[in-house]
Amino acid sequence: MSKHFRYGAVGARALALALLAALAACNKAPEPPAAPSVPPTELLAVDTPVPGYPEELLCDNVGGQVVLSMVIGVDGKPGNVQVHRSSGVAALDQAALAGVRDWTFKPATRGGQAHSSNLQVPVNFKPPAVRPDACFALDEKRRRAGG
Repeated sequence: MSKHFRYGAVGARALALALLAALAACNKAPEPPAAPSVPPTELLAVDTPVPGYPEELLCDNVGGQVVLSMVIGVDGKPGNVQVHRSSGVAALDQAALAGVRDWTFKPATRGGQAHSSNLQVPVNFKPPAVRPDACFALDEKRRRAGG
């Protein structure tokens, strides 16, 4: 008997089939890599100029804070803007509402898709320490109208 292991006819066929199966597995197309996950992004203010301060109130040293609530849409524009907490002065509340309507944002994203966001923002109206020159002209105009 030889020192080498000999396969019988059945054993040789089984070995050949096993080798073919192994070779076939090697030729399979690799699985495509998983799509990379896109990290979420937060809402980002792009252009948020300070709302206009009504001149009469500024000159009369009237200030306050208005807290607005709004929904920033997928287009980055504020919508459904409402007074969440009033300043107590209707003209300041209206100036705040009018001033934020043209603000622009980069919308938040989830999975690479833009999403709307709820936002509350305080709008502060604080009279300046030094009275603007325009106030003296307003005072003169009021004085003449009154008498």
